[in-house]
Amino acid sequence: MPRTKKEQVVFNGTGRRKSSIARVRLVEGTGKITINGKDIEEYFDLDTLKVIVRQPLTVTNTLTKYDVVCSVYGGGVTGQAGAVRHGIARALNEANA
Repeated sequence: MPRTKKEQVVFNGTGRRKSSIARVRLVEGTGKITINGKDIEEYFDLDTLKVIVRQPLTVTNTLTKYDVVCSVYGGGVTGQAGAVRHGIARALNEANA
């Protein structure tokens, strides 16, 4: 069930991949993705990892509809990107149930 925070609807999702765990929050916004307090461009160096993270938003045509705030830990960068993708997909599933 979505939570409201200051008149905003927040959708949560937890993603896992290998030994990485990501906690994702989707908030209505402009498409900004923040991971561990950094912009996605700063956090992930490789373009393929950025594509992996944005994949659920691209497939559902919601790339500019939600802001993503995520905290991820454990594993390597590829596992973390997969965990963030999994968390975004779960949050989107909650948003469009």
